[in-house]
Amino acid sequence: MASERTATSDPDQRYLDIIQSALRVCLNYKPKFGKGKAGGFTLESFQKMYREDEFYEWFGLDSPLVYAAHKAAGGMTSVYRQIGIGCQTVFQQILRDQLGLSVADSVWSYKVPSTRGTMRTLSLDGWIPLEKVGIECRKSPTVNWLAQAAESVGLKRSDAKALRGAVFEVRQGYKSKDSKRQNADVSNAANAYASMHLPVVLLLSTQIDSDVAERYARAQWVILRGTVGGTSLDSTYVFCREVLGYDLTDFFRRNSKKIKAETLAVFEGLLR
Repeated sequence: MASERTATSDPDQRYLDIIQSALRVCLNYKPKFGKGKAGGFTLESFQKMYREDEFYEWFGLDSPLVYAAHKAAGGMTSVYRQIGIGCQTVFQQILRDQLGLSVADSVWSYKVPSTRGTMRTLSLDGWIPLEKVGIECRKSPTVNWLAQAAESVGLKRSDAKALRGAVFEVRQGYKSKDSKRQNADVSNAANAYASMHLPVVLLLSTQIDSDVAERYARAQWVILRGTVGGTSLDSTYVFCREVLGYDLTDFFRRNSKKIKAETLAVFEGLLR
């Protein structure tokens, strides 16, 4: 296991590289205009398409300003998505660095039958299998946290003792009320419990719709919000500090200037 771990002496640059690389993906964003075109439309191909449609040309919708508006709107969605992907990858790396987990043991997956009669693999963004925690000093905090978290969502003591670990859905925030996404997450929670794992929504921000949070709580998800205060049972940053042994708050504060510069460069590229 030790050979699979990345050196942890100075993780800042490694984690920062992950986030910056995720953000830079947005610079290549091109709007698709509902066509599902691979790679999207350039300004020139967009204007050609709209000028060939007389109705759109009558209204002046072939204007570069229309293209810029679409690019900015879609690009904003891409920025949120890539921030989430970057933070998800950082969290997985923290699990490996701080708990001594391998790549395979830091991401949880399970199989379900598909409509085509084959098996489909679904995965969640993080996994702490108790038996695989390889850093001795982190075993006790992890076991204790799991017991307390299980109690916080109303699990019976006998069920809590049988838990084999926790699985994580990592989000930068959750503003959407997409019922399909919610239904999938409720199903994920049911499958996690069936495999004797505690499901956890880990948010990097405080942004979550109250109705969505209530539904997830009913499905017995532990919800960690992006608050810098609180406890390891309700705060992502306290959980990282007290259970995983890594101060993610300080990481973001130390590197905020660089992350902001990267984000602003992406916005400028999208608006040009």
